[in-house]
Amino acid sequence: MPRVPAPNRRVSSPQRGPARVLTRPGRPRTPAAPSGPHPLELAGLLHELSALLLSADGFTPALERLTEFTVGAVPGTLRCSVALIGEGAPVSQAGHGAAGEAVDALQYAQGTLGPGLEAARTRTLVTAPDLATDQRWPELAEAARAEGVGAVAAVPLDLPRAEVGALSLYFDEPGAPGPDRLLTAMALANQAEVLLDELRRRESLSAGATVDHAIGVIIAQRGCGVREAHDVLRDTAQRLGLDRQAVADRLVTAAARNA
Repeated sequence: MPRVPAPNRRVSSPQRGPARVLTRPGRPRTPAAPSGPHPLELAGLLHELSALLLSADGFTPALERLTEFTVGAVPGTLRCSVALIGEGAPVSQAGHGAAGEAVDALQYAQGTLGPGLEAARTRTLVTAPDLATDQRWPELAEAARAEGVGAVAAVPLDLPRAEVGALSLYFDEPGAPGPDRLLTAMALANQAEVLLDELRRRESLSAGATVDHAIGVIIAQRGCGVREAHDVLRDTAQRLGLDRQAVADRLVTAAARNA
């Protein structure tokens, strides 16, 4: 007959099976304080941001809405700016809040390296607890002091349609932004990546439809073929110093007015 372990006998680990954690009755432990925004509050912010951006009239208005919304959503934010850089295209930029505007101008207009460009280049979160004394970017220190900018957090943005950039938040006091504010900023940035990429997709579809419409107008006006119509649109854009989409928009608008 197999031996049965005694009640107090220690059972070796192969016989014990899966480990279990037992707790003794006692005082209930005090729940730890939350380390970030309440999940329901954060979910509400993301839902509101989605509705705002997807209902915007275009990509640039969506960027403006993103920065304004972020200023209101993250406490202590003086200014929020967003910059997206695509290969062979100008920087798409928007901002809300006057303090920190000169810092953005130095980074994006003059190409001075700073938190936003560093986050875009490395695709990592970049923080500056006190921009006015940060030795990494001494060129920005004077502008930060003049505008009363304390801490900065730059969250990277990576759009699948070949654009990278950052969402930068300028705070009113020096010191680490803190996990609560960083968590909210990162959640908003991650949601914005998805929404902005969708807006870019819609924009490209709309642009393609407008160009096709303009090609049809040229064919009807000149009695030419498709290839020649594309050449006419391209040559006109080069002569006027505009991109093809802008010329197509003008041509379609003029045709509709004269119809």
